[in-house]
Amino acid sequence: MSEIEYVVNGTRRTVRAGDDDLLLDVLREQVGSTSAREGCGVGACGACTVLVGGHSVSSCLARAVRYDGAEIQTADGLPPDHPIVAAFVQTGAMQCGYCIPGFVLMADELLRENPRPTREQIVAHLEGNICRCGTYAEIIAAVELAAERMAATR
Repeated sequence: MSEIEYVVNGTRRTVRAGDDDLLLDVLREQVGSTSAREGCGVGACGACTVLVGGHSVSSCLARAVRYDGAEIQTADGLPPDHPIVAAFVQTGAMQCGYCIPGFVLMADELLRENPRPTREQIVAHLEGNICRCGTYAEIIAAVELAAERMAATR
């Protein structure tokens, strides 16, 4: 076991992890960040998405020790009035909500890279995330609304 440090949602955290421990498990069990969830276990659904240094990572595939010293953002760290979170709520983009943290973080990554994405760019960026409830139209509308609101404040 190694002692490693992360900065998770702005707070420095020290955890213990073995070579085979997954980032998803360490974040959930030791850090208490439960917004990252295991959906498929093979990095194909997006439910486990976290941002490391601002870039999306499938935490169900990532070895925890690899990210020693990393800045990690989970959906738990976003305030309820964050423009993306508020847009997801306003558009009714969630039914069960299981996949939403991953979609929110993917939207955050996209809007930081491209503040004014087209619908096609939104769809392409989110294509690795799966919503079992099928609220894709509402999710895309939420990202469009968030982009519009965020652009207005720049």
